[in-house]
Amino acid sequence: MKKRAAGLLLHPTSLPGRFGIGDLGPDADAFLGWAASAGQGVWQVLPVNATGFGNSPYGTLSAFAGNPLLVSPELLARDGFLPADSFEKVPPFPDWKVDFEQVLPWKHGVLRASWEYFRAQGARRLKDELQEFCDSPDQAPWLDDWTLFSALKARYSGRSWTEWDEPYRRRDPAALARAGKDLAAERAYHAYLQYLFYRQWERLKGAAHERGVRILGDIPIYLALDSADVWANQRFFELDVDGRPAAVAGVPPDYFSETGQLWGNPLYRWDALEADGYRWWIERIRANLRLTDLLRLDHFRGFAGYWAVPFGEETAVGGAWRTGPGAKLFRAVAEALGDVEFVAEDLGEITPDVTELLEETGLPGMRILQFAFGGDDEEYQPHNHVPNCVVYTGTHDNDTTRGWWESIGDDERRRTLDYVGGSGDRIEWELIRAAYTSVASLAMVPVQDVIGHGSWARMNTPGKGADNWAWRVKREELTDERAGRLRSLARLTGRFVPAEAKGKEKDEAGVVPFATGPDEAS
Repeated sequence: MKKRAAGLLLHPTSLPGRFGIGDLGPDADAFLGWAASAGQGVWQVLPVNATGFGNSPYGTLSAFAGNPLLVSPELLARDGFLPADSFEKVPPFPDWKVDFEQVLPWKHGVLRASWEYFRAQGARRLKDELQEFCDSPDQAPWLDDWTLFSALKARYSGRSWTEWDEPYRRRDPAALARAGKDLAAERAYHAYLQYLFYRQWERLKGAAHERGVRILGDIPIYLALDSADVWANQRFFELDVDGRPAAVAGVPPDYFSETGQLWGNPLYRWDALEADGYRWWIERIRANLRLTDLLRLDHFRGFAGYWAVPFGEETAVGGAWRTGPGAKLFRAVAEALGDVEFVAEDLGEITPDVTELLEETGLPGMRILQFAFGGDDEEYQPHNHVPNCVVYTGTHDNDTTRGWWESIGDDERRRTLDYVGGSGDRIEWELIRAAYTSVASLAMVPVQDVIGHGSWARMNTPGKGADNWAWRVKREELTDERAGRLRSLARLTGRFVPAEAKGKEKDEAGVVPFATGPDEAS
């Protein structure tokens, strides 16, 4: 970040709305209006790619394909992809969480209905748009592989590609050509879904820019084994001839787990990627920059050195460090794409090689205030921050600040209060103030902390296999009072970003923002 700014962390699935899961439609525009009224300059999202088992944004089916669950039904009806009266009856979804078991079949039914309506009655200009999307060079590195992968996965009732028949598993050219013809209709459907996703996302990105808000995206370093990219690029991953990994990703014991975290993702063959000029990584970053303005690199330390756990281990304890690609990857990216604004997620066990890579690349790291008060003069305490970093009260992997406060011991509480000078009654706002007054260029706050929610609103608990990624904000929680507090703090600490769309009574989606403040430009 070149200028001081503040931002909010909220994944799109957590947005409000009546369709059971947040999406890219009018409620997203209204959230942007509320964020702009709060003087916010950045909206951070988690990875927005198509999710698989567990619905985790960090275990996606593709590094390129967008998540169709984020497609807005309201915009489909407004833009001619569904009849206008399609949603007179909507199931009574909960408004405080995503009930994935209920939402998934309903939303996929809506998307199928849209496809059938589009094929039968879609406007000629929209069909031309779809063809242009499919033919664009932007989609050339991934769309064909994605649609074939998705169609084959449907044929095999959702089973992992490692369980498909050998010709498809090993990508026999003749077998793939036959499947491509036999599954042409299903492939066309999945191309249509990607067209809808990118169409709606690019509209939303423009709406963010109109309000002076930039989007901070997220790139997980690893991919799920059962993903289109691993299937299509097996030479770049440590796999045997049947697709089984020799070793998998994880991290050693740390703050989150005494036995480490066993993620299970296949590891890269960095030598093969380097020999290919890191083209796959370059295209991955290029695709993400279509969606966002800045990019957080999840598990940045894995680019310096990564924890490899033998396949079949029950915990991550038995892993070992290996050397990553280091600065060579970032030099290749800079040569191909220019100056990309990255944020390095440099949490966990940080060894000298990680520090050296951060210094060589010049990327800002992260400082988490929930980690700051276990002792005196801790690295994450604001007096030890530097301008070239991003400070968070907590991340999607942390408890909410209220939940954290209720779980820590008396010594850590005392040290926190001695440092921030508060009473603890509104600890989330005391940490927000500490983040805003830091010298860090960017201060990020999860929306749960703005509201003051407890542990029940936590987005993710690492190592917990269920009940993650479900929390949603309610419309009535995004109040003028909370926006005003953020706006005042942003002004006081030099982080205020004036909204560029002031004076509009309604945004382009035809909805009034949740909160409207005074004209900050006056």
